[in-house]
Amino acid sequence: MFMRTFARASGVTIQVPVILALISQVVAGSPVGFFHQKARFAIRFDNYISHHGVIGVFVLPGEKIELEAIDSDGEKKYVLRASGGDVTSRRNNKWLWQAPEEVGLYPVEISQTESGDCITLNVFVMIPYDDLENGCLNGYRIGSYPDLASHKKLPIRSPPRGFIEVTEANEETLVAPHFRLKQFLCKQDGGYPKYVVLKEQLLLKLELILEKINDKGYRCDTLHIMSGYRTPCYNGAIGNVKYSRHMWGSAADIFVDRDPKDGVMDDLNRDGLVDIRDAGVLYEIVDDVDCDSQYRCFVGGLGKYRQTTAHGPFIHVDVRGYRARW
Repeated sequence: MFMRTFARASGVTIQVPVILALISQVVAGSPVGFFHQKARFAIRFDNYISHHGVIGVFVLPGEKIELEAIDSDGEKKYVLRASGGDVTSRRNNKWLWQAPEEVGLYPVEISQTESGDCITLNVFVMIPYDDLENGCLNGYRIGSYPDLASHKKLPIRSPPRGFIEVTEANEETLVAPHFRLKQFLCKQDGGYPKYVVLKEQLLLKLELILEKINDKGYRCDTLHIMSGYRTPCYNGAIGNVKYSRHMWGSAADIFVDRDPKDGVMDDLNRDGLVDIRDAGVLYEIVDDVDCDSQYRCFVGGLGKYRQTTAHGPFIHVDVRGYRARW
């Protein structure tokens, strides 16, 4: 078993040699019909490690990121190609990349020179939070984030650092091997550009969940994200809790929708009905992930919801940093 798909370098002990030594086993042992899209090396970036073939990274204008290609023997050579920004090469397959000042998408590709194996970082330069004017960005209503100063028990300490600008040109961009940027858009009305807050940690937890679903024999190419990011404006309009993790881009309401693809949860337990028991199948898979110490960097909230006249059954997952169940 792969030790950790996505590891936080601060506060978590990262067993890099173990991770890299097992990459080839993961490649050989993936679920039948499920293409995991993992490289045979890993990239360390902004205190994270990932070996996925593509991953979204979210930075502020001019922000600097240290990048490093790491493998099991440490002797292979890698090359970095960036579509924008400034790159300073360092020894031992390390680079310092500085984001452009202009908001937008700037893919960064790191590849192994001999095999051609590569990882693409789809880097989005965000609009800083301080650019909000009366709760709006370019006419798109965001609203106001709640005051967090008096809530000492809440792990969230501040509003998001910035907002990803979503356009018709970039909404199909992969932010993980099996997830696209548009899947996380807020459901509120409004034209383009739209704006999203999204955490890399949530993306990699969803990838891990998807892999575990396929391991259990449920063929699934992506998850239906019923609700991803919610602006404070939209979150208040639907009457959701004041401090919802959705507003910080660290939560998603999800279900499996493949056979048939109809916008409703599949009959996962094969009892001829689509109900909360099918949500229970997903619930157990995610609970197993959160209970596994090797994935403790993903621990978070997990909730199960029954069908209503407005929607089918689904589950809520997040990466709040501590275990919560409902």
